[in-house]
Amino acid sequence: MSGGAAGGSARSGRGGKTKSGKPRPGTGGYGKHKLEGKGPTPPAKMRPGHPAQRRAAAKAAGRPGGGTSSADGARAGDRDGRAADRGGRPGREQRGGADRSRGAGDAPEVVAGRNAVLESLRARVPATALYAGPRDGSDPRFNEVIRLAADAGIPLIEAGRPELDRLTGGAVHQSLALKVRPYDYAHPDDLLKRARARGEEPLIVALDSVTDPRNLGAIVRSAAAFGAHGVLVPARRSAHVSAGAWKASAGALARVPVAWAPNLTRALTSYQEAGLFVAGLDAQGDTDLGDLDVADGPVVLVVGSEGKGLSRLVAQRCDVLVRIPVAAQTESLNAGVAAGIALHEVATRRAR
Repeated sequence: MSGGAAGGSARSGRGGKTKSGKPRPGTGGYGKHKLEGKGPTPPAKMRPGHPAQRRAAAKAAGRPGGGTSSADGARAGDRDGRAADRGGRPGREQRGGADRSRGAGDAPEVVAGRNAVLESLRARVPATALYAGPRDGSDPRFNEVIRLAADAGIPLIEAGRPELDRLTGGAVHQSLALKVRPYDYAHPDDLLKRARARGEEPLIVALDSVTDPRNLGAIVRSAAAFGAHGVLVPARRSAHVSAGAWKASAGALARVPVAWAPNLTRALTSYQEAGLFVAGLDAQGDTDLGDLDVADGPVVLVVGSEGKGLSRLVAQRCDVLVRIPVAAQTESLNAGVAAGIALHEVATRRAR
């Protein structure tokens, strides 16, 4: 007991030092009464060197934004894109005014890898930035990616491996990553306005449970080829416009609008009230595609998934279910192929 008391007295007398006079580990030579914390963590915009602090300083100096040629500018754009996405997701339009804003698409997509980035640039996929690591002069793909991005006016941002790993979520990026611009979806009513502006009967393709972006791109490509006025996709259980859809469309997404509907059944009901005839493609339909007499009028073609076809509620909403005759009843058609055949038939009837 006496030894313990003596030891305690020695510690209190020497403050933050041991009996040998050396600083006690973790004290820096000071007693606990002299050790003070640094206080609460300051906001990001007040931390020296933080991107938010640099943006705030640039704004205070009269230089809003920050420049797209730097990594800070790109991160600022990412933040703004995410904020816009949270505030203006598809379907949140102000329905009361003529200046109703159109919803933005999903969060920006990142395409990683030399082949994927090169194919996206060749397909003219709209992008906000190209992130590139150390250049590999021995790979011609690298140089072509840089050239295509420069021709398209896409900012080039030099990034190290840690930044590319973070940006791509750990995917194999091969020192290249392309940030794709979020798609600006149309409102379902915009497709009708587009037809009226052309003085044509509306022709719209609606997708039900088509989840492959490549099918979406192929359908948009067929819609462009056969004069459709747009494609309608629902909010859930559906492919949305992505880099894969852009590549499959071969650039047709730049010419044919894609509209976003919170609820497909209600959107089809709205089209019916506007005078459009809704025809669903179904292998078990009671009308052959060649017998679709309303094809030369205002019509909506509804395409379901290859495996499950149309959902029950959507099938009940259709005015008629149309089948495409095939040689073997056991065969099913890909959604993109079925949409192309149906659009060709409608375009042929209208040409007559």
